[in-house]
Amino acid sequence: MKTLNLITLALVIIGGINWGLVGLAQFDLVAAIFGGQDAALARVVYTLVGVSALWQIGPLLRAGNTGEVHAQAHTHR
Repeated sequence: MKTLNLITLALVIIGGINWGLVGLAQFDLVAAIFGGQDAALARVVYTLVGVSALWQIGPLLRAGNTGEVHAQAHTHR
């Protein structure tokens, strides 16, 4: 499960960086690498990033239930 969480977290980070590039520079790195937004491989990456974001809701909720998020918030002050 830890491996899956790390993979999905990496994909969410990749997606976030891609959206940052789209917002700042109007450059879609995924589309550039895989042949455009409509290319099959680009659509697979977009789908994997979206599913990964949904998967990461679970660890976020579990961290909130265990107080981990609350504890982290207090350590950064």
